[in-house]
Amino acid sequence: MATPSRETPTPTPVTSRRASPSDPSSEVPDESSSALPLPLSWPFVEGSMVRIAMENFLTYDTYEVSPGPHLNMIIGANATANSSILCALCLGLAGKLAFMGPEDEVGFFVKKGCSKGMIEIELFTTAGNLVITREIDAAKSQSFWFINKKSTTQKVVEEQVAALNIQVSNLCQLLPQIKIEEFAELSKIELLGATDKSTGPPEMHRYDCELKNFREKEKQQEEYEEVKLTCDQMKDELRKLKEGKISMIRQIEELETQHRNLEAEIKVKIEEIQHALTIKQREEHDLQKRINNARKVIEDLQNELKNTEDGVNLQPEIDTITDDLRRVQDEKLLCEFEIIDKNKERDNLEKEKKSVNNQIIQLGDLKHHKEEKLRLRYRDTYDALLWLRNNRDKFKQGVYEPILLTITMKDDKNAKYIENHIPSNDLRTFVFESEEDIEVFLKEVRDNKKLRVNAVIAPKISYADRAPSRSLNELKPYGFFSYMRELFDAPAPVMNYLCSQYHLHEVPVGTERTREMIERVIQETELRLLYTTGEKYVVKTSFYSHKFVTTNTALNVAEFLTFTVDPEEQRRLEEHLKEVNRKLKEVESGLITLHETDKLLEHKINELRQKKKELFQRENKRRQLEVRISYKLESLKLMEEYTCDLEEEERKADAKIKEVEAQKNKIFDELTNLMDIGTSLHAEKVDLMNRDAAVISDKYLLEIEYMDISLQLCFTEVPVVHPSPVPVTTTKNVSIHCQIYPGEQKFPPLIAELLL
Repeated sequence: MATPSRETPTPTPVTSRRASPSDPSSEVPDESSSALPLPLSWPFVEGSMVRIAMENFLTYDTYEVSPGPHLNMIIGANATANSSILCALCLGLAGKLAFMGPEDEVGFFVKKGCSKGMIEIELFTTAGNLVITREIDAAKSQSFWFINKKSTTQKVVEEQVAALNIQVSNLCQLLPQIKIEEFAELSKIELLGATDKSTGPPEMHRYDCELKNFREKEKQQEEYEEVKLTCDQMKDELRKLKEGKISMIRQIEELETQHRNLEAEIKVKIEEIQHALTIKQREEHDLQKRINNARKVIEDLQNELKNTEDGVNLQPEIDTITDDLRRVQDEKLLCEFEIIDKNKERDNLEKEKKSVNNQIIQLGDLKHHKEEKLRLRYRDTYDALLWLRNNRDKFKQGVYEPILLTITMKDDKNAKYIENHIPSNDLRTFVFESEEDIEVFLKEVRDNKKLRVNAVIAPKISYADRAPSRSLNELKPYGFFSYMRELFDAPAPVMNYLCSQYHLHEVPVGTERTREMIERVIQETELRLLYTTGEKYVVKTSFYSHKFVTTNTALNVAEFLTFTVDPEEQRRLEEHLKEVNRKLKEVESGLITLHETDKLLEHKINELRQKKKELFQRENKRRQLEVRISYKLESLKLMEEYTCDLEEEERKADAKIKEVEAQKNKIFDELTNLMDIGTSLHAEKVDLMNRDAAVISDKYLLEIEYMDISLQLCFTEVPVVHPSPVPVTTTKNVSIHCQIYPGEQKFPPLIAELLL
């Protein structure tokens, strides 16, 4: 029935532990019988598995098994895919992935190479069998749920499964091989709880927990009464001792507070005395140091005064130096004015030189003139050109500026033919080699910058290299001297585009001779488009008469592709530039001379100022020394008046500290006597606390012993529970487990209160 794909194990049949293999209720029906309805007389109970079907699940292609009503174990050798049935049970009944192993995605359980898998489980209910279907999408690792072929959610499936008391995560109901070790590690209490949940009604496990709590609380109540009595006795004794020493503790606390306050006051007073003494010592030390320094300065000034010459009249010499200084400063000022004038003249010449250079450059720069005309006539195209030059790194292949900037005329007089043949819109068109680059360009300049520009892609096929349909030698007798393609040079992609659009390789250009014999040219050459010296001829064939119809148009003067240089203007600018350079050299030479003269004058001014300063110092030095000596003597006299006796100050400070220490010792003696009394009372308190701790320890040991006995009672007194109807009342169930029967006795008060 099953066709495994990864290996070739034979699907393990579902067996049940039963006394007789011939029991029809426990046999595994074959595939043909699984489709028939089950008789109601079969001993299935609510939630029994009637059928399990798998499709593209793990090793199975398709497999279906119909277990009997007494199935309780699936047995099979290793690698025979018997675990796949347990996986299908867990996943089909909305079990968690973690319960079946380390896999964290449901798509893992779909057979390798398949996009979808399916699990279908049929459960027995008295109201009609319940068919739960789970479809698994391997790619998205998603599940789709169905109940009786109707789409639903996983939450609804979980509620239906829970209503049938099916507990997929309970090891006493479903035990996969990978959970055997976990099952073996369950304690007796955990095993009992899992058994209650599995075999009894939903309320049974809750009743067992309540019953254990009732017994524990009853035992604790008895122990609590005994310990409480002992604690009350100890509290009475402790209360009597506390009452006896309250007054003593209060006195000790008051004295301790007074002692702390007095100690703080004494410490502050001692610190104040010591601080005042330290300040006095520091002030005296500083004062003595200042006195010594003042005496030394006075002595030095007196010695300097002795060596100073008597008053000498230096004023005539000072006046002479002042006149020289004023004269040199005037010379320096005139030199600085000349430097300023020369700098202005140099700046003007530099500007003039730059202007002439720019004129010469612009005169010979054809492309600059083209760009300037483009800016004036087509501002959007010019702005797009500037953006292109700043962002060429954004393009992968060749990008060419507007055609009028890339064309180079071989002879300016032929520019009129090009401008009359190619429309101005195409002359300002950008040419690209790739579709991707032109999209980048248009998105930026058209969409973002809102500029009106033209852009085209050069054709992949080469038109520029094609030969004309008629050689030029055939047309020379008619005055033709060239095809339009040979009149200018341009990049290959640009030339290729122009030839493809305007057939430049097929349009001949003639002379005045061509215009004179135009009728003969049209009749004999059968040309459809040609140019003469001043006209453009277009020849068409009439649709009705089939005769030639010729249209001639006068050529407009070229605007963008021509440029002529005035030789006289160019010569004049070059001569002017030479004259400006000569004047610049003269100005630079004059500036160098002026800067050197300015430095010499500055040096001479500094020397005169120094001499004048020295003369003033010589004239006023004696008078200044006398004033400074007089001031220092007055300061020394004042400092000597403020000196004090440090030994006397230290003696007074020591006397004050001894007096404060005596007060401190007296208070300390009083506190020591009270501390002795408090120590004896504290010893009695410690003894009572030790006895109280011993009582608490005994209580803790009794609680541990009580918990051990309670656990033993749980394992010895709990009866075997078989599936039975739900109890009518909670009180009746508790009465049975506590062995309390009507007419014998009542519930303990604590249990009765909880039951209410």
